[in-house]
Amino acid sequence: MDRDQARKMKEQLAAFARELAEKHGVVATPRSLGGRTVSEAADVVRAPTLALGLVPQAEGGFGIAVRYRLGIPRARSIVRKVSAEVGPDVDVRRTGRIRPVSELGPRPPAPTSQADGDTDRRRPLRPGISIGHVGVTAGTLGAFVTRANGGGGRAGDSQLYALSNYHVLAGSPEARPGDIVLQPGPADGGLAPGDRIGELTQVVDLDTFEPAFTDAAIARLDRVPVDFEYPVGRVVKTARALGGETVGKVGRTTSVTRGRVTAIELDDVIVGYEDLGALSFDDQIEIESLDDEPFSRGGDSGALVYREDGVALGLLFAGSESGGHSGKGLTYANPIDHVLEILGVELAREQQGAFE
Repeated sequence: MDRDQARKMKEQLAAFARELAEKHGVVATPRSLGGRTVSEAADVVRAPTLALGLVPQAEGGFGIAVRYRLGIPRARSIVRKVSAEVGPDVDVRRTGRIRPVSELGPRPPAPTSQADGDTDRRRPLRPGISIGHVGVTAGTLGAFVTRANGGGGRAGDSQLYALSNYHVLAGSPEARPGDIVLQPGPADGGLAPGDRIGELTQVVDLDTFEPAFTDAAIARLDRVPVDFEYPVGRVVKTARALGGETVGKVGRTTSVTRGRVTAIELDDVIVGYEDLGALSFDDQIEIESLDDEPFSRGGDSGALVYREDGVALGLLFAGSESGGHSGKGLTYANPIDHVLEILGVELAREQQGAFE
């Protein structure tokens, strides 16, 4: 199938899966939570019980990606029926629960002593190091950004911001602009005021009643030195993921890893947050590791995902318990162009205004 045909089939399958879920009484949405606790809400799966997207095919064109969680009532029955509608162009994977990658696993994030990435205090700041809201554990500094022309900033404004996830730079609905951001994050020993690097400036609101597209926030940096380099050099260009790309990231916990984009335009990706409950994300990117270890672990949230040629594709935010060729989990990322657009920023291109 070409892309348009695959998108049309995905829409039809989503409606079909929803009908099946309703028929079997497994519809559960954030709207129906009522008085449930947050921990219960985090395990709710919204109808349809499947995440559907596009998967690149070796011979060209696209198939349909079908993702489902382990242990959901009648999920396998629904998967079989949906897969039968697609035929040989279907790619089915079981993911287990999906969590933000600062909350993945029994002891989120990975303890400092078990992290392969950079958990120390670093000046100059650089992509991939530990960062966090003063009241959060720790995540990853993904990129340096500036206000885009027409995005609410002044033309030529050289103010630098750190880009990461909402659940790294804010962490809860109680966070407010002006809150202190630390490097390293609190879980890695960061303390105010000595490790302050800036303040929370803007978050993308996450709504439990509507599908989300991004888990993102920015922090305005104080007068601190910065280093813009990634393992692949400067990253200033962006692109839409097409599927099949070899990608990399540098994160607080797993440092530099390589992966492959296994699905794009995934809708109804259910992510369980400790503070917000179960949220549904649309238009997401899925990545599996090319090695025996996972592409990301707890603490890698906020890392920038880029192609081998240094073009940014996504902002890493969540991971699954299982899946991928190693069986140790899949990683999910927001399309970077959507992240930058909604925040009104762009990847920092010039070092003017950076205190090196």
